[in-house]
Amino acid sequence: MINKRMPNAAKAVADIPDGASIMVGGFGEAGSPIELLHALIDQGAEDLTIISNNCGSGEVGLAALLKARRVTKVICSFPKTANSTVFPELYREGFTELELVPQGTLAERIRAGGAGVKAFYTPTAAGTPLAEGKESRDFDGRTYLLEHGLTADFALIKGVQADEHGNVTYNKTARNFAPVMAMAARTTIVQSARVSAPGGLDPEVVVTPGIFVDRVVEVPQPAHESELIAAGVSYP
Repeated sequence: MINKRMPNAAKAVADIPDGASIMVGGFGEAGSPIELLHALIDQGAEDLTIISNNCGSGEVGLAALLKARRVTKVICSFPKTANSTVFPELYREGFTELELVPQGTLAERIRAGGAGVKAFYTPTAAGTPLAEGKESRDFDGRTYLLEHGLTADFALIKGVQADEHGNVTYNKTARNFAPVMAMAARTTIVQSARVSAPGGLDPEVVVTPGIFVDRVVEVPQPAHESELIAAGVSYP
């Protein structure tokens, strides 16, 4: 088995190139890989496409990556949430493009991408502006839209415990999009509060098997987005 442990977050994201597509785990601050995102800001990659549930809050984590003008397209469900001020400005300016996707559809597009399913039909968004330009079919008297599976060059996700082989567990609902993103990305990078030697995890509690993970970095005391925002922190 391969030891996938990286010495630090900077090394873990060092080869992400300009123009990369990146899935970012998190539902609000729950499961947001802040340290990996800050390392990516320091690394300097730009013209990125971000696939995430939202666009971050305040001026830390994902919002800080946007503020640094590194992201030219976002595929997400909730671009404007509490304390989200960075993305609306970039969108109105025309710098960052938005592809708005209903949350359930986003989750299924990522799951489908990881499973090798190229497309599927869903009734969600039929008859709304989000249906414009999409193929549709009627099944049992109801209109369904054709949606395409999503994959990405990289995924940045956050676990609570991992081992050196890349097996990962999560802190309750902080898992959110992380397991399906790990499957849908060509290179999956995990930050975890603890990284143990092989055999340190009960296999019965592993959520994401190491086959879907390429790099693991230990972040013993990960930052919490809400605490950073309350303290007025702006990264960098």
